Amino acid sequence: MVATFLSATPRRTERRSNVGGRRSSRSLQVIENSFSARRIERRSPWLAGFHRISTGALAGLGLATVSLSALTLHWQNEWASSYSQLEASKSLEHRLQESSALLEQHHLGAVRRPGQLVPTSSEKLIHLPEPVVKPRSATQALLAQLQLHRIPAGY
Repeated sequence: MVATFLSATPRRTERRSNVGGRRSSRSLQVIENSFSARRIERRSPWLAGFHRISTGALAGLGLATVSLSALTLHWQNEWASSYSQLEASKSLEHRLQESSALLEQHHLGAVRRPGQLVPTSSEKLIHLPEPVVKPRSATQALLAQLQLHRIPAGY
């Protein structure tokens, strides 16, 4: 009896430890079986096919969304740079009109007979080509690279 009692005790502890292990393995097995693609495919192949199609469609939509977002950011950057160039050209045009008006006023005031001068317009402007720049020597090129700034007064 003593031998039976002693041998039975380890079995009970083994059973208790196995019962806990079986419960955890059973719960994992239930979770794994409920999400098993093979099991669903065996039960209803049309549902598995629909699942594959919907997964592919969602992946395609995700890629399309990412690519359209990238294109949108690119186009927005291009638009912003074009808009800044437009603003700069508008500012330069305004400054050109102001300077031509100032020159015209200066010449009208300087001439004794203001009736001989004709008001200017943009159609009558003459555009000259850029002057040809002579090539610099090596020492002049080296000196041109130096950035000499005037120190503001008070510093």
